[in-house]
Amino acid sequence: MSGSIAAYKAAELASRLTQDGNEVLTVMTRAATEFVAPLTFQTLTGQPVGVDMFAERKGSKVEHIALARRPAVALIAPATADLLAKLAQGRGDDLLTTAVLATTAPVLVAPAMNAAMWANPAVQANVAALVRRGMEVIEPGVGALACGETGPGRMADLDVILASVRKHLAVSEAWAGRGVLVSAGPTREPLDGVRYISNGSSGRMGFEIAAAARRRGAEVVLVTGPSALAVPFGVRVVRVTTGEEMRKAVLAHFPKCDLLVKAAAVTDYRPRSAKPGKTKAGHWDVPLEKVPNILAEVSKRRMKGQVLVGFAAEVGDPEAEGARKLSERRLDLLVANSLDEAGSGFGSETNRAVLMFPGGRRDRLPVMSKTELADRILDAVAPLFRKA
Repeated sequence: MSGSIAAYKAAELASRLTQDGNEVLTVMTRAATEFVAPLTFQTLTGQPVGVDMFAERKGSKVEHIALARRPAVALIAPATADLLAKLAQGRGDDLLTTAVLATTAPVLVAPAMNAAMWANPAVQANVAALVRRGMEVIEPGVGALACGETGPGRMADLDVILASVRKHLAVSEAWAGRGVLVSAGPTREPLDGVRYISNGSSGRMGFEIAAAARRRGAEVVLVTGPSALAVPFGVRVVRVTTGEEMRKAVLAHFPKCDLLVKAAAVTDYRPRSAKPGKTKAGHWDVPLEKVPNILAEVSKRRMKGQVLVGFAAEVGDPEAEGARKLSERRLDLLVANSLDEAGSGFGSETNRAVLMFPGGRRDRLPVMSKTELADRILDAVAPLFRKA
């Protein structure tokens, strides 16, 4: 917790989380100790409280790293405007900020501050940056504030915070240690030394799925074609260019994964041979050949317990072609979407999808952010682990 009058509420929060049967480790900024004593939390949780980054702990050589490795979920409540700024900038100048930088656990942030501060564009920009990086911001409530004003800014109700923590703990238990392999982005097939055949995929859908799986506690490998997107935190990335390079990378990592999500838009055709250098203006005669289908190949190699998820991005209604791919490639789930629908498909930050399952079940989802869709896809995958 950081230094806010809402720190007194964190005592009940720590108590209730402990009563749930969790091991609760408390880290306080120096400012937080001005509002509530560390002894309060030590008594409620039965665990030592961290304040000083340089304090010696028995059996712990580097305190912030030791703290960062232990939690299934990291919750910052309350989080001040100053702390939000530090997190957004990636600063680590005390035990709390360094532990957050070093953890790979999901990070939940419950802000608390004056209404005008919460509305300040700088604060909102910091919040947006944290959300983009995969942190969950639990929006503050509206009501009477300690300063005497009324408005948005008070730390969210404890029941709301607890519900979010419990959800993440349940998800972490189901996904912890799972191996997840995701392919993303386009591939490029060279025509000559400077030109290539490709498509308009940005890779965003696959990147969001990789990030969502990592937030759930899975060990994630992301095989991606050329993409300008930032690699999700905690995800191992393998960069490739051509369809054959992607095929080799996927096949190399496939045996160790519990889940393969094939979200990449592999170019369907490639030149039989690329010309060296730069071809000058003139007649082009480029014989093409089919690029091997990666999902069809891994389907034949799958082992008991592995779950396969594919994508069908089509022009027009994608369900007929999606049903064919679902059946022919023996998939556990297929995500179908239309490339020519507004707010869906390549290059968009949103998507409209149909989740298609063997046996005829269809979940037709509305347009939503690809971040939200990634979580909906993984929510649908979790029961498939048990079936597999």
